[in-house]
Amino acid sequence: MLPLASVLGVAAVSLGMVLTPGPNMMYLVSRSITQGRRAGVVSLGGVALGFLVYMTATNLGLSVLFVAVPVLYLAVKFAGAGYLAWLAWQALRPGGRSAFQPGELTPDRPGRLFTMGLVTNLLNPKIAVMYLSLIPQFVRPAAGHVLAQGFALGLVQMSVAVTVNLAIVLAAGTIAAFLSRRPTWLRIQRYLMGTVLGVLAVKLATDHARPGPA
Repeated sequence: MLPLASVLGVAAVSLGMVLTPGPNMMYLVSRSITQGRRAGVVSLGGVALGFLVYMTATNLGLSVLFVAVPVLYLAVKFAGAGYLAWLAWQALRPGGRSAFQPGELTPDRPGRLFTMGLVTNLLNPKIAVMYLSLIPQFVRPAAGHVLAQGFALGLVQMSVAVTVNLAIVLAAGTIAAFLSRRPTWLRIQRYLMGTVLGVLAVKLATDHARPGPA
C-alpha cells in the first residue's frame, strides 16, 4: 500500500511547483487571454499528455538511462536552467511583458493548441526535474511494487497540476483585466515572476542531485 506520507509529500511538492511561474503557466495564460478559455482548456489537454509521457518514460527506465549516462542528465539540466534564465530575462528586461499582459498571438486551431501544450510541457525543465529527481524520492520499496508506486505518485502529481492549471486557465481573463487597470501591480507581478524564474534557473544549475533508478 502506498504510504500516506508519500502521497502528501508529492502533492505538496506538486502544488509548490505548479504555483511557481514557468513555461506551462505562461503558455496557458497567454492562450486563455488571447483566444479564450476553450483554447486554454485544449492547450491544458496537451500539457496533461506531457505529464503522462514523462510519468511513463520515467517509470519505464528513463532515470536509469540518466544514471548510466550522467553527462546526458547534466546536458538536460543545464539546458533547462538556460531556458528558465531566458524566460526570466524576457520578464525582467526593459519592455518585458507579464504573463497576464495581453499580447499579439495568432489564433491557432485546436490540434495545434493541443500539440503546443504537449511540446511546451515536454520541454519544461521543472517537470523533468519533478519526475527524474523529486518524485522518485517518495517511492518506498518496503511498501510494495516500486513501478506501481511510481505510476500512483505520478497520478497524484498530474491531478494537482491539472486542477491548479485549470483554475488558472479559467481565471486568467479576470486576472488580466484586474491587472490591466493597475499598471503598478502588473509591473510588480512581472518583476516577481522574472525573479522567481531567475532563482529557479540558478538553483537548477547548481543542484548536485542526481536521478535514481525508478
